Amino acid sequence: MVRLLFRVLSFSALCVGVVAATVDSIASVSASRVLLTPLEAAWSDVAPQSLPALQALVEMRIGPAAWTAFQNSILPQPAFVIFLGLSLALWMIGYKRPQPAGRFAA
Repeated sequence: MVRLLFRVLSFSALCVGVVAATVDSIASVSASRVLLTPLEAAWSDVAPQSLPALQALVEMRIGPAAWTAFQNSILPQPAFVIFLGLSLALWMIGYKRPQPAGRFAA
């Protein structure tokens, strides 16, 4: 059941990553130069009130240094890269390895 949850979350992150990459591709073609939307800008467009709430939560639970590290390392990255990487990580967590000897091995 937990594997199913991770696979569904992985698929959802994959869909969001593909949509973000498609939006960046269309914007890049229309501007005739490469345009990549940072995660912070995409997050602010979708749910602007949740980013300050996350900041308050992280600073309260972990500390201000953790938020500064997150803000300087993750938020400036392109949104599609973050979501595709998250999708890969969730898929790897939910992956079920095949039996090495086969289905009917003892």
